[in-house]
Amino acid sequence: MTGATGFIGSYTARAFLSEGAEIYALVRPGSEYKAISDPHFHVVTGELGDIERLSGFPERADLFLHFAWGGVNRQEIDDDAVHRRNLEESLGCLRLCGRLSIGVFMDAGSRVEYGIKEDGIMEESMGCDPVNAYGREKLHFYEEAAELCRERGIEYYHLRYFSVYGKGDHPWSIISTLTRELPLGHKVELSACRHRWNFMEVRDAAEAVTELYRHSFPGRLPGGCTIVNIASKDTRVLRDFVEEIYELAGRRGELSFGTFQQAKEGPLSICPELKRLSELTDGAFRERISFSEGIRELIKYNETIL
Repeated sequence: MTGATGFIGSYTARAFLSEGAEIYALVRPGSEYKAISDPHFHVVTGELGDIERLSGFPERADLFLHFAWGGVNRQEIDDDAVHRRNLEESLGCLRLCGRLSIGVFMDAGSRVEYGIKEDGIMEESMGCDPVNAYGREKLHFYEEAAELCRERGIEYYHLRYFSVYGKGDHPWSIISTLTRELPLGHKVELSACRHRWNFMEVRDAAEAVTELYRHSFPGRLPGGCTIVNIASKDTRVLRDFVEEIYELAGRRGELSFGTFQQAKEGPLSICPELKRLSELTDGAFRERISFSEGIRELIKYNETIL
């Protein structure tokens, strides 16, 4: 596994460990990561670009989870050089898969790959037109990885995540900001929030991956590869989510709509189709954590650390 030190990756690692998996995780030297306390979690220290040359991996493995990808902050999201390097280093994971006799490869894609779609509807078979370097190179990686996986007989799941939230998320995300600042009585500047959005709690996102793997088998995927949207069934106008958080925060603080500058793509709506996730898990995957439950937990958690 790569990216086990990250937000979604760490929850995914724990979800697999809870199922009895043995994980060998690539961790960068000097990482501030606090190792998962589990005897079945093994750290292999090194850089992603050196992954093919590192020792410490087993002789063979069943699944490769690739969640490492740098430059997702606001300063580097549109840096072509950063994301091209991500792509080149990530291809080394596919070469390592051949050496380890991997049967299934899964990687963390992004809804940003779709670009701007009418009404925000995003379905896995549609064409993509990403608007930044991050989305373009994620899409390029999928295209190159699909060919390599077909050549090697590896079942490939390209997981396109939408907006995942929870403990450990980036502090600047809208959910982190609202659940931290409103209970303190602070004003939060926001866009008009009239576009549609989708939020999924990170533990549900992790469980979606374990269910996809649980229901995988050789020959399951037509052509050997597929894209899968990882998102919630709860899609609404963003303002509705924001106002629910305001209510759950005891109507403290102030919401200042229309004062926050949008990203260059403007008020992008997202409305993910989820039929494929349901089909590939034979209907077994069900979200367990409602938006209100997840937000209450975050507010309570923030109160303990602030």
